Amino acid sequence: MSPRTEERAPEGAAPSPRRLVHVITPGDHFSPRTGSAVPTVVDGLSRHARPDRPRPAVVVAAGTYPDRYDSAEVLEYAPARARRADRWVDAAAGRLGLPRPGARRVLGATVAAQARWEPSVVLAHNAPALVPLVDAERHTPVLYAHNQVLGAWSERDAGRALDRAPVIVCVSDHLADAVASRLPARLRARVRTVRNGVDSAAFGVPRPPRGDTLRVVYVGRVIPDKGVHVLLDAVVALARPDVELTILGRPGFAADAPLTGYERELRRAAERAAGPVRFGSFVPRPELPALLAAADVVVVPSVWPEPFALTALEGMAAGAAVVASDVGGVPEAVGDAGVLVPPGQPRALADALESLADDATALDRAARAAVEHARRCDWSVAAARLDEVLGEVTALDAGSGSDR
Repeated sequence: MSPRTEERAPEGAAPSPRRLVHVITPGDHFSPRTGSAVPTVVDGLSRHARPDRPRPAVVVAAGTYPDRYDSAEVLEYAPARARRADRWVDAAAGRLGLPRPGARRVLGATVAAQARWEPSVVLAHNAPALVPLVDAERHTPVLYAHNQVLGAWSERDAGRALDRAPVIVCVSDHLADAVASRLPARLRARVRTVRNGVDSAAFGVPRPPRGDTLRVVYVGRVIPDKGVHVLLDAVVALARPDVELTILGRPGFAADAPLTGYERELRRAAERAAGPVRFGSFVPRPELPALLAAADVVVVPSVWPEPFALTALEGMAAGAAVVASDVGGVPEAVGDAGVLVPPGQPRALADALESLADDATALDRAARAAVEHARRCDWSVAAARLDEVLGEVTALDAGSGSDR
């Protein structure tokens, strides 16, 4: 008798719930030492998985940070190294409608042991090329998109890769629309939105008393797309010694990397600010709630259409008011509890900060609304939504409408 025959449920019996197996980007760390978004999302979903379901698992490359989140079982694999020519060879293969050999080799290593896994839902995070490598007779492959991962794919190529994925999960409606636009018509109805969440209890730490200054904080990658220069220009334009700014982050996740030219420009610009400007690196996630709780305002000044804004929700859960760019999926993260400003406009951002600096009542009101919004966006809500979406898998039909 084959293993699959042995695992078959008795006639008329309800099938056992399938385990969720999250496959994160090869080389990424499933660890609180990194601020990378995908492991944060996987940890949040896994930590709030239903207790009557099998414990989730996450596929992690051997040799990554050994201090890992305890929310999921870790399935280690021996990574396959990317080669210098992979990018060009894969791009050429994609244009010809052929499998991408570099991606197949690197991603194939993540599921090399899949024959030994119990039948599972395999969530390919940001990896459309992984979907056709999953044994769809044994497992259910699902693309989980945190970014526009089909930007370089033709419609035909995307369809060929994702035909066997009965559902495609995106972290915002904005991203869902962008991903659907790259899909053939037959697959667009498979797109579903599962917005990211926040651990409202973990971030709801005691807040220090408010002082005489407006404490403004940015947390994230320090790159031009994130608009840190816009925030700094806004603070300089305010020319107020009672506004202090803290910028936490680096371009990547290596704290000891040399400063980039962009970072040096920011430090020169900070010398023109009337109030103090402090720069720091990423911090371990257990330290983040206290740092955000010490902020009066958390700013998300992105100038590119971010698919979502985890930091906005985390700042809200910590009791800070949030001012964010009205771009991409950011408005979906902050809802009606944040202050939205046009992206790339320092004066509009400065006006929003000044209104909070001058009106303690408005600041209190914004902070209370932020906390309430964060509680409605807890990871338990996101995990329940993911269960709902995956529960539709057997009933999904390419001709049905999409209820995002």
